Amino acid sequence: MESMQERIAGYRAKVEGNPDNELLRFSLGKALYDAGQPGEAEEHLKVALEKKPDWMVVTMLLAQCALKREDRAAARGYYEHALELAVKQKHEGPEAEIRAALQLLDIEDNKN
Repeated sequence: MESMQERIAGYRAKVEGNPDNELLRFSLGKALYDAGQPGEAEEHLKVALEKKPDWMVVTMLLAQCALKREDRAAARGYYEHALELAVKQKHEGPEAEIRAALQLLDIEDNKN
């Protein structure tokens, strides 16, 4: 079984060979996020979202990256956009997850 770093290296090589492939960008971004590197993950996820603006999962992951770097305003923006996509695309599970994340942001914002 390959290590996380090997997985990241593999995706990096693939992205270098095909930088316009949004699926490869997502895969690298997700691997980087999972490895605790949300800043770098965000760079690749943004490219994926530019290529496919209605990609709800990428939008949700960008919100999580923003939370990791404590940018609550960016996280809220991504979650709100992801919610619009979830409703439009009829993804009930993710819609509930996004609503819960937004509710948590509201609760935390009201504490401050």
